Amino acid sequence: MTIVFVIVGAMIGAPLRYLTDRAVQTRHDSAFPWGTLAVNIAGSFVLGLLIAGAARQGLSPHVVAFVGTGFCGALTTYSTFSYETVRLAQDNARFYAVANVVASVIAGIGAAFCGGAVAQAIWG
Repeated sequence: MTIVFVIVGAMIGAPLRYLTDRAVQTRHDSAFPWGTLAVNIAGSFVLGLLIAGAARQGLSPHVVAFVGTGFCGALTTYSTFSYETVRLAQDNARFYAVANVVASVIAGIGAAFCGGAVAQAIWG
């Protein structure tokens, strides 16, 4: 049954990732992958909120599978982050490539911690 929750979560996360990426990227006239950064930060926040919330509230494994593995797994994208970073480096946009790595790692970890802090504030 858990696989169904993962699939349904992914069916929501994947199109949301695509639509969010396109919406964000069309607002920026830059080679920097703002859309991918945005979805990865959002997914990191949601996952931090979920995991900390699950630890405090004892959420069902089905909820964790649906939101964490399915939704967040499909919303975030390590492969696109990697591809875009390599593409920037190959296009001699090395500053953007390094900035993408630094921003993605720091902002992703920061977002996960913020999600955990929000969960703690909500559920104590």
